[in-house]
Amino acid sequence: MSIEIDVLFPPRIIPQLKDLRGDAWRDLVTDILQQAPAAPQRLAFVMLMIRLGGCHNCHADTYRAMRGCLACATQTIKRHRGGDQELLRQFVETQSEIERYLIKIEVK
Repeated sequence: MSIEIDVLFPPRIIPQLKDLRGDAWRDLVTDILQQAPAAPQRLAFVMLMIRLGGCHNCHADTYRAMRGCLACATQTIKRHRGGDQELLRQFVETQSEIERYLIKIEVK
């Protein structure tokens, strides 16, 4: 039995984000869903969503939290002013950051 605890952005809602934008976004989400939970790509996607949605400022009695993570994430992705390529660029930057961090902690 596996127990998943959502601290910031819940990865369980990633599948529902797949069809919110164009083909490039759909392809990214499809790829992320095929990754293991602790894969750098999946961690990067979660971090990207945390940053885009401001999850670090969310707490139980905020309006966003009361609406739920899926509604917030959906709104965040739909309202993103940049195109899919901008989201992909941000994802690649976040993935590089995650990979640098993982290399850094492996050395220690």
